[in-house]
Amino acid sequence: MNSELTNPTQGSYVPPAAAQAPVVSVKHWILTFILCAIPIVNIIMLFVWAFGDQTNPNKKNYARASLLLAVIVIVLYIIIFLLIFLIFGIGAASHFPGTQI
Repeated sequence: MNSELTNPTQGSYVPPAAAQAPVVSVKHWILTFILCAIPIVNIIMLFVWAFGDQTNPNKKNYARASLLLAVIVIVLYIIIFLLIFLIFGIGAASHFPGTQI
């Protein structure tokens, strides 16, 4: 009989329980949300949490996701603004005689 079939967990890695990150308490999450509500401070703290070495992995992932979402929203705003500006710019230019598009 094959030993791999009798013991399917042999060879698979199971991390020890001590290697898991500690749970972030409710108090720390509330403080995190309050700091994220303050302009300028939120950007600085998100970068500190996202790229700091001593940050809890849960808070690090939250900060990275928040920064990524902010970048996506800013890029979408720029694209929408440029499209609206282009559409209304062409429309406005067509109302003035002598302008060429």
